[in-house]
Amino acid sequence: MMEIEQASSSSGGYHRRGNNNNDDTTSDHDNDDEGVISLGGSTSMRARATYLVWQDLTVVLPNFGHGHTKRLLRGISGYAEPGRIMAIMGPSGSGKSTLLDSLADRLSKNVVMTGDILLNGEKRRLSYGAVAYVTQEDVLMGTLTVRETITYSAYLRLPTSFTNEEVRDIVEGTIMEMGLEDCGDTLVGNWHLRGLSGGEKKRLSIALEILVRPRLMFLDEPTSGLDSASAFFVVQALKSVARDGRTVVSSIHQPSSEVFALFDDLFLLSGGETVYFGEAKDAITFFAETGFPCPTKRNPSDHFLRCINSDFDVVTATLKGSQRHYEEPKGSDAYKNFSTSEIKATLAEKYTWSKYAKKAQSKMKQISAFHGPQTSTISTSQAGWWKQLTTLTQRSFINMSRDIGYYWLRVIIYSIVSICVGTIFYDVGTGNTAILARGACGGFITGFMVFMSIGSFPSFIEDMKIFTRERLNGYYGVAVFILSNLLSSLPFMLLISLVTGTITWNMVKYRHGFSRYAYYCLNLFASIAVVESCMMVVACLVPNFLMGIVTGAGIIGIMMMTSGFFRQIPDLPKLFWRYPISYINYGSWSLQGAYKNDMIGLVFDGLAPGDPKMTGEEVITKMYRLPLNHSKWLDLLAIIAILVGYRILFFVVLKFKERASPFFQSMYAKRTVYRLNKRPSFKRFPSSKRQYNLRPLSSQEGLSSPIP
Repeated sequence: MMEIEQASSSSGGYHRRGNNNNDDTTSDHDNDDEGVISLGGSTSMRARATYLVWQDLTVVLPNFGHGHTKRLLRGISGYAEPGRIMAIMGPSGSGKSTLLDSLADRLSKNVVMTGDILLNGEKRRLSYGAVAYVTQEDVLMGTLTVRETITYSAYLRLPTSFTNEEVRDIVEGTIMEMGLEDCGDTLVGNWHLRGLSGGEKKRLSIALEILVRPRLMFLDEPTSGLDSASAFFVVQALKSVARDGRTVVSSIHQPSSEVFALFDDLFLLSGGETVYFGEAKDAITFFAETGFPCPTKRNPSDHFLRCINSDFDVVTATLKGSQRHYEEPKGSDAYKNFSTSEIKATLAEKYTWSKYAKKAQSKMKQISAFHGPQTSTISTSQAGWWKQLTTLTQRSFINMSRDIGYYWLRVIIYSIVSICVGTIFYDVGTGNTAILARGACGGFITGFMVFMSIGSFPSFIEDMKIFTRERLNGYYGVAVFILSNLLSSLPFMLLISLVTGTITWNMVKYRHGFSRYAYYCLNLFASIAVVESCMMVVACLVPNFLMGIVTGAGIIGIMMMTSGFFRQIPDLPKLFWRYPISYINYGSWSLQGAYKNDMIGLVFDGLAPGDPKMTGEEVITKMYRLPLNHSKWLDLLAIIAILVGYRILFFVVLKFKERASPFFQSMYAKRTVYRLNKRPSFKRFPSSKRQYNLRPLSSQEGLSSPIP
């Protein structure tokens, strides 16, 4: 299989290479003592080297109410090197995911981080695509197969110069590497399609990121949900990525002994504190030197977590006190007579003054002085803009066509409602009562029928989740996503408009003429496109299903109220509602165009027999009080302009969130740190030696048991 690699930091491109085993062989790790940082191997390997250092990293969850500010990470330091794979281990809630989010610059907005993170000796914000991050949540497109998912990802990121055969070879090699051959043609699965298991989805998420061999890769518990054999092969694949000169950092929860042996370095966390950091093979020696040796024939990771997980101290003491359902652990384990909080405190203190900590500090100083490739040039995508646009459009179109809930269900609902409208307003005619009936029919179709497009919001939420993951990992840009989403949805919106327009047009029996029929369908099509674009903006700003539905319904409701149907436009309050709301509202333009398209040229009967007849022009100007100083096609053009405006607004909002979010986050962090430093309770750093006041259940007041 042909393999790809990044050529250099300046070019940021890939070049082809064969299977020469002598090209990229990393040097041994024994050069640390000489103070020399060396990868050895080819020039391309040294060019893509990425060294990561974090110093005095503290992450807090502020609470300015009655609660306490929670420290998620407590002044930890460490480093990650190319050519090596690091495991971040610790019990649940120890700060593993928080550390990864901090290093990848993806912390939640309500937490504050202090400390330094250096990438190749530089302190800077990581650009989009500089880091490949596999999160615990598998965000995948459920309507695609495994092979299709990886193939589209390859076309989005591999150089445009690669032929289809070369891309296919890379895709098949990745599928084989992650053990996905048996499910290669299986759908990922969603709410109505049976698909992959949880473990297969996890392997697929990893396959998408190792596809282009990123320089810096973070993985949050990649073996969760996998059996021992799958976990072994997944970590082995990650190790091969690291051996190719990449930097791989992964959190992992209690791996098997075989998986643990694959890791080069170990970062052991407990309660946000460093218990051990160094080479994984030396961790057993450190625990033995501290007085807690790992028993023979026991998994080292099990032993480490048993020593530092203090979550069950209270449970153990309670069971001891009740003298029920508790068996004293057998054997001569060193930690049998200690609580895990005591063991953790001892390990943390011993590590602080150990040779392993000194070695780590020395290594961090060396790496901090190293200046490798500029981080601004690191990118995981090298496909051309046009290639990304066509690939995304095709992928999005396939997703929409296979997902029943995206458009097909709406086509059915629109058809049913259109038949209802057609039967209610069947052959409306030109009598005097038809004046109000035609107006009501036009208002319902341009208002309530279009309002049903709000049902696409759940699908938009899923699209935004996938876009967020792929954008953060550097797959493509904002403009490509917005344009491809619009292009792929146009055929389905046109289908809805044609089905709805054809049914209502023929049953209501509007005036014949192809141009009138075409305008009727185009008016409906443009209105639906505007509402969908509006809902995309809402999905970007309010990424919560229920809140987004409520927000979108409120916005569309305001548009309906100011469209001129419920209250005529001249009667709207001039301030705000008429200027500018009615002018930037698609509903007012859509309704005006619908009235002109329907009534101009018609003659209606008078109110009573013998009364003068009224022309359609008189109805529009006198009854509906709408001007006729411009063509209906200008009304349609105004709707299209609003559609373009919403798409531009969508682009501006996404870009603003990208550019302004770091600034506001920085301001929030500075303000929060300033307020926290004024609190005496925050200045007193909680000691890891704090002991729990453990009391048996039988000794607690009111809970004495009569059973001995």
